[in-house]
Order: sequence, then C-alpha cells, then structure tokens
Amino acid sequence: MVRRPVAWVVAIVLFVEALGIAAVNWFLGVVVDRQDMSLAGLDPDVMSLSSKLGGVVFGLYFALCGLVALLVALRDRPPAGFGRILLISAAVVHGMLGAFAWGLLGWAEFLFMVVVLGLIVLLLMTYDSPEEPAEPADAVPDVPGEPVSGPAPTTP
Repeated sequence: MVRRPVAWVVAIVLFVEALGIAAVNWFLGVVVDRQDMSLAGLDPDVMSLSSKLGGVVFGLYFALCGLVALLVALRDRPPAGFGRILLISAAVVHGMLGAFAWGLLGWAEFLFMVVVLGLIVLLLMTYDSPEEPAEPADAVPDVPGEPVSGPAPTTP
C-alpha cells in the first residue's frame, strides 16, 4: 500500500519545514535587532521579538502536524479528532502559502507548497475509505427462501 510511505514522507517534510520556518524567522529577528531598523515608528525590539516568537509558534505548529503524520505512519491508522483537524488546517495553510509564494517568490516555491499540499491531502484521502464497506448494525441478512421480517408491502 501507499498509505504508510506517504505518511512517512509527510512527517519528514513537515518536520524539516518546521525547522526551516523557525530558523528563517529567527534569522529575520536577529537581522532586525542588529540593524536597529524601524518600520513606521515601531520599536525594533518589539519587531525582533515578534518575528522570533512567530517563527517559534509557526515551527511548533508544523512540528505538531508532523507528529500527527508520524503517529499515522507508525500506527497505520487514520488520524482522528484533533489530529485530523490539524492536518486539514496544514493543508489549508499550504494552499494559502502556495498562493503567496506564486505572487511573491516564484514558481519553484509555489511548486514546493503545492507538492506538500498534495501529500497532505493524499494522506488524508488514503485513510478516508475503509478496506471493506461496513454493513449497518440493523441490516437484515438475505437468506433465500425465508420471508423478510418487517412491515408488509402495501398495494395501492
């Protein structure tokens, strides 16, 4: 099956992306701090601190999404509850980042975001359908020659 390898790839990509996002934002915070730059009168220390905190929070978010994908890979079971919501939100975030990347950075970054989006959606969709369809609990078995219990058919 393709489910487990996709879950492993998604987990690795999200962990690498978490480190990359955190490192880039931390670097930008250090640059703002060392240059002592100000944007429209904002305090440079606040800008530096907010960039670093934003990078850490965003990195932890992607790391948590990567942990969900890792647990899916290890258990070979679909994500449920909060984990499923996290992966869906990560797919939405990658779609939005892809749109921004197309406009601001270029097609290569857009392509990376779309590939990650596709992997997350593939992870969610491959675990979405069960192996065999389940019958309802109140289903009546079909036995030939025996009458079916239930309301009698009415004739008009």
